[in-house]
Amino acid sequence: MEKRTHTCGDLRISDEGRNVILSGWVNTARDHGGLIFVDLRDRYGITQLVFDPSVAPEAHAISERLRDEYVIQAKGKVRHRPSGLSNPKLQTGEIEVLCSDIELLSKSKNLPFPISENTDISTQLRLKYRYLDLRKPLMQKNLMVRHRVSQVVRQYLSSIGYLEIETPVLMKTTPEGARDYLVPSRLYKGSFYALPQSPQTMKQILMISGYDRYFQLSRCFRDEDLRADRQPEFTQIDIENSFTPVNVLFSELEGMMALIWKEILGVELKTPFPVLTYDEVMEKYGSDKPDLRFDLFLTTITSVFKGTSFRIFREELDKGGIVKALNVKGGADISRKIIDDLVDVVKPFGFAGVAWAKIQADGSWQGGVAKAISDDEKKQTVSVTGAEAGDLLLMLAGEPVNVNSGLSELRLHMAGVMNLIDKDEYNFSWIVDFPLFEYSRQDNRFYAKHHPFTIPDEEGVEVLLKGDRSKFEGIKAKAYDLVCNGMELGGGSQRIYREDVQKAMFKALSMSEEEALNKFGFFLEALNYGTPPHGGLALGLDRLIMILTGAASIRDVIAFPKTNKAVDLMMDSPSPASKEQLDELGIIIPKIEKNT
Repeated sequence: MEKRTHTCGDLRISDEGRNVILSGWVNTARDHGGLIFVDLRDRYGITQLVFDPSVAPEAHAISERLRDEYVIQAKGKVRHRPSGLSNPKLQTGEIEVLCSDIELLSKSKNLPFPISENTDISTQLRLKYRYLDLRKPLMQKNLMVRHRVSQVVRQYLSSIGYLEIETPVLMKTTPEGARDYLVPSRLYKGSFYALPQSPQTMKQILMISGYDRYFQLSRCFRDEDLRADRQPEFTQIDIENSFTPVNVLFSELEGMMALIWKEILGVELKTPFPVLTYDEVMEKYGSDKPDLRFDLFLTTITSVFKGTSFRIFREELDKGGIVKALNVKGGADISRKIIDDLVDVVKPFGFAGVAWAKIQADGSWQGGVAKAISDDEKKQTVSVTGAEAGDLLLMLAGEPVNVNSGLSELRLHMAGVMNLIDKDEYNFSWIVDFPLFEYSRQDNRFYAKHHPFTIPDEEGVEVLLKGDRSKFEGIKAKAYDLVCNGMELGGGSQRIYREDVQKAMFKALSMSEEEALNKFGFFLEALNYGTPPHGGLALGLDRLIMILTGAASIRDVIAFPKTNKAVDLMMDSPSPASKEQLDELGIIIPKIEKNT
């Protein structure tokens, strides 16, 4: 095998007459009455090869035996394709290579699926034969975009003074909101490392160490339930800085996003991005990651129905619930079948149906709950929601979290039904002023909304230090998320940089002093040695690539992903360890009875 002179995407009409050597995979082979035409493919493109028995009989004889995905190297001369036979779909479509020699480098078995753009095959099959799936031009395009984005990020952040610093992969187990992946220690039997859910404490330690502008394309691991935009191992663009106001951090990140969109898509983003509060988006959109590409809004109408006789609303209000409405502008023409099918949209959030009504030209209500609601309640609802003739009102009553989730999903669903979403629009926003805590009535304790290192606002710091739990739910965090088109691209916060505040935070999360010292003693100690005010955020690289490429799943932008059950089908992983390996680690696996 000789060194190739060109890739399969290089040659143009200006190369006519040049002797070349190409290497790659057989995309297709066609016999046209003696002439053999081969489309040779590599990740750069496709070039048509021609084998003529009158020019090179030995090469022609070999070409007759070629099959899809055979690997070959071919020598020949570039020539203009005959008149009328150019292929405008290919960048190399004006030329072909008349081959004088060929070397068969590798054969391929019959394929489990064709290597083509539009073939609909199961995810299971794609992941089992991932090495074939990755040959698809679409997958190669996605991974090339991923590479380019990574380079833009590194160059941009480096240009404004950030240092790329690696942090450990073998770390101490810490609570981050999901289960840790544990790694047993051979030298210290019974002790474990944890794979990092994020480099949170490490990057804060770097701030304490004086590296005031840090970034890393960090590998992270979380043992959690999976979905289309989650994987057990993923990559985040991790950023932390000291002495930097939040508005400056936002500006730097907006500059990076604008550069990425310009370099990858040729799109000019409008900056600065709008800044919306958590309370505002939950009221208007029912979600802390709202899709702002269309104007459908939610409105709380609890006060309208405080004395209602409508049983469904009455029962929920008596239990402390709320009532909210989604005003679907121009939705009165939507068919009854589509409305009836909305039950499937809200069922996952605990609702047996959707209360609805269409506003007629004369202002009257038609259908759904029109007969169950009083005229005064209708009048007030129209006034509060801004409903007009031709609108469709969708209403839910229940616990706030369920109502917001259900109506948020209805909002997205109706936007799709009414074709309101511009697929070519990219709408960014910052969401700020998140609650510091979430309270679990089931566990009778508070959890960190973001993570336990997030600092509250000034008033919240005082409440936290006093330990006044009755006021905890009102504390706002200096936390923020970056959202694009209804997807959370990343989140971050300003960090706690005082030991007394950090200890108070751990205590608020029902962590004993002993547990806090055991898990975070090194960090609490470090806070005593001159800690600067600092903060940062982490952007999900995988989700970012999803948006840039239009991929439907995070698996389409990761080279070797796992299934939604965290299994690698190609390597058949996870798999059992040998008895010798387990003995070295001091681990005894109880016998597991197989289901019969």
